[in-house]
Amino acid sequence: MKKNTILLASLLAGLLLCDTASGQSLPTPYESGNGNQTTTYDDCIAWYRKLDKTYPQARLDSIGLTDIGRPLHLVILDTDEAFNPEAARKSGKNIVFILNGIHPGEPEGIDASMLLARNLLSNPAQKNWLRNTVVLIVPVFNVDGSLRRNSHSRANQNGPEAYGFRGNSRNLDLNRDFAKLDSKNARSLVNALRHWDPDLFLDTHTTNGADYQHVMTLIASQKDKMHPAVGHWMNRQFTPALYTAMAQKGYPMCPYVNTEHELPDSGLIGFLETPRYSTGYTALFHTAGYVLETHMLKAYEPRVKATLELLSLCVSKISAEGHILRQLRKEAKIASAKADWFALNWQVDRSQADTIDFQGFTPAYKTSQVHGENRLYYDRQQPWVRKLHYHNHYKSSDSVVKPMSYLIPQAWTEVIDRLDWNRIPYRRLTQDSTVTAEFYFITDYQSTRRPYEGHYLHYNIQTRVEKRTQTFRKGDVLVSTGTENDRFVVEMLEPRGVDSYFSWGFFDGVLQQKEYFSAYVFEDTAAELLRNDEDLRDRFEAWKSGQPTRPTPAAQLDWIYRNSVYYEGTAQMYPVAILR
Repeated sequence: MKKNTILLASLLAGLLLCDTASGQSLPTPYESGNGNQTTTYDDCIAWYRKLDKTYPQARLDSIGLTDIGRPLHLVILDTDEAFNPEAARKSGKNIVFILNGIHPGEPEGIDASMLLARNLLSNPAQKNWLRNTVVLIVPVFNVDGSLRRNSHSRANQNGPEAYGFRGNSRNLDLNRDFAKLDSKNARSLVNALRHWDPDLFLDTHTTNGADYQHVMTLIASQKDKMHPAVGHWMNRQFTPALYTAMAQKGYPMCPYVNTEHELPDSGLIGFLETPRYSTGYTALFHTAGYVLETHMLKAYEPRVKATLELLSLCVSKISAEGHILRQLRKEAKIASAKADWFALNWQVDRSQADTIDFQGFTPAYKTSQVHGENRLYYDRQQPWVRKLHYHNHYKSSDSVVKPMSYLIPQAWTEVIDRLDWNRIPYRRLTQDSTVTAEFYFITDYQSTRRPYEGHYLHYNIQTRVEKRTQTFRKGDVLVSTGTENDRFVVEMLEPRGVDSYFSWGFFDGVLQQKEYFSAYVFEDTAAELLRNDEDLRDRFEAWKSGQPTRPTPAAQLDWIYRNSVYYEGTAQMYPVAILR
């Protein structure tokens, strides 16, 4: 009997060990709730610490600081237990990067990723996906906003009971910060993204907007902006397979509901994610990217389940097909280094459209109890399914020929810092050098009337090019092209780029003229200039005759000044030299 008792105790101990190893001892905070609660930041990180201690294939790392002073964490799931990108690449593994909590009021991905991590380590079938894939998870990106927990800032959202705030501690929307990198959060994240260079990037969100039947909507990196090698594979193979599989699991998807007009039945337009956005940024480095957008009006539990299903699908499919994507990314990087030109801006190509299957609700109007006028509502008792047109083709509206290099004066430290944070290689001049190069002059631009994400963003930028001879100093920065980073370098350093460093105001100092004249003194100088310079006099008369009304005396003096040797030659001059 004693022998049987010892045997039974050993069996029970073995079962407990199996239970621990299977992860059943690691219920997530979400699972401990009522289905309408999301984990707090502190509980989330504490849970991942337990995961780290339970499984040798999991590691919780700190990858830098956030604006609120807390660390930004990265969870690494690697069955080889190497936990570094060099080893992953050497062993031929795929790299999947999952970002959560960029908007902490949209927390489905935070909870779903915890479930995913445990499943990948405890479920034998899912653990098999990790044989050739490393999965990286940022538990909460906007740590600052997550700590500002409330129940009301998402006024249109159906749960959870409490959640984080959209802005970070500097009131920045971190999904507008990937190009400008104002926040420590984004700098830390970008450093990790460039270090790991993921093949697939997934960003979890909750969407606002119209009411419809779909629980999950999806933004794929805009196919026409991607290099064709990656864009065609996503558009023709990977993305359709996700739609098919999600429908089979009971979550039929549609593209992100970016409507042509107010109502979904007017048709949809593909979302254009420029480099300020997460997937717009990762596209610059040829990473396949998706934004997962669950619908705000669905209950929290099905939103978490749909997110978990889609994350799991992506990991399983990359496990099977990642070798294809890795090869296509390699081709895209080589092509980028050899490319002659790059697009800077894009517009919808309305000459062609696709069709999508959409499951909506019938819109109707009734009298508002607030203002007494007609108000829109969606009648959930009248669902409909129909095909809608989908404008998801974009064409370049502005492009530039790629130069051999850009030469940046060291004075522009904010720009050089951003090259460093993005791990862009450059070299510094070892001595003063006089070069003849092209320089842009900013001839026109518009700016937002109010600050946008901490800047007066410039747009509709117009330039002219002038060849000049200029002296650069020892320590100035030379950024050469001909590398896989070229698309990023061009879009950031060409001033007309929609999210260029000029667009975000990092070169605003050149837009202010520093010298001028006193009219009563310059009167005599202007008269002498006209007497002694026949060409100037002829151009002055031609300018006056071309004006709709007689120019004022001040305008005439200003014209002469701007066309004389007295006018400072660097006013409105973009200081980066273009070397061809």
